[in-house]
Amino acid sequence: MTQPSTDPVPSQPSTDQASAHQAAQVIWDHWQSGQVLSALPEACRPLTAAQGYAAQAQLPAVSGRQVVGWKIAATSANGQLHINVGGPLAGRLLSGQVFESGATVPSAGNRMRVAEPEFAFAMAQDLPPQSAPYTQQQVMAAVASLHPALEVPDSRLEPFTAAGEAQLLADNACARHFVLGPAAPDVWRDLDLSSYPVHARVEHGNQLKYTRDGTGGNVLGDPRIALTWLANQLSGLGITLLKGHVVTTGTCMVPLELQPGDSASADFGPLGRVEMIFSET
Repeated sequence: MTQPSTDPVPSQPSTDQASAHQAAQVIWDHWQSGQVLSALPEACRPLTAAQGYAAQAQLPAVSGRQVVGWKIAATSANGQLHINVGGPLAGRLLSGQVFESGATVPSAGNRMRVAEPEFAFAMAQDLPPQSAPYTQQQVMAAVASLHPALEVPDSRLEPFTAAGEAQLLADNACARHFVLGPAAPDVWRDLDLSSYPVHARVEHGNQLKYTRDGTGGNVLGDPRIALTWLANQLSGLGITLLKGHVVTTGTCMVPLELQPGDSASADFGPLGRVEMIFSET
C-alpha cells in the first residue's frame, strides 16, 4: 500500500484548497468577532468529512496560531446523538487557547458554557502516517504522560447540534479553550482507565452548586481507545501526531454547566486534580 503523505494538508485541486481556506477564514473571523452563523456560505460549505477536515487544516494559517495538540469530540453515544454525528471528531488545539490548572478562562462569547473533565495524553514521540493501523500498544508506548484536563468547548455555528459533521469539523470540532492539569504519577500505566472514577465540583464563590461523577469508560470505552482512534484518524489524513503534542480524549461525564464566575474542578484521585475559574466577563 502507498505510504500516505506527511503533508498536514492533503493534496487537493486548487479550487478545493481555495474553498477550504475560505471556510476557515469565515470560521476564524466569526471566532474573532464573537458572531455566529447558521451555516457556512454555500460557495465554501464542506459537504463531506474530508472537506471539513481540509477546512480545519487551514485554521492555523488563517489564525496565525500554532497547533499544540488535538481534541476528540463526541466520544460517547450520548455526545454523538447530541450533535447528530455517527462517530468521534478530531479538532486542533491552538496556541493561545491552552491554560494551566487554576487559570481563569474567558467566558465572553461562549454560548455552550460547559467544562468537560477529560483524560489527556502528552506524546513522547512522533506517530507518523503509516499504511497499517496503529495498535493500542504502539500508541501507548509513544505516550510521555497522562494529565487531568478540562475542555471548555464552543461553536460558531447556531444551532451547532444541526450543523452536521462536515461543518462541525470545519469549526474545529468545537474546540475553544483547554485547561491542562499536572502530569499524573506513572502508576496510571498500570490502572484500568475504563473503570477509573472522576469526581467533579462546580462552585460559585465558596458555595457548592453541584457535583457530578464519571468514568473513563465514557470515553469510547477507554481513554486509551480514544487516543488510538485519534492516532489512526490523523494517519489516514496524512498527519503526524507530533512529540510534545497533547491529546485530550473527550469528556468522561455529562458536561459541567457553567455560569460566569463559577469555578470547576475535576478530581482524578491518585492521578491528580485540575481546576479553573470561568471568568465573570
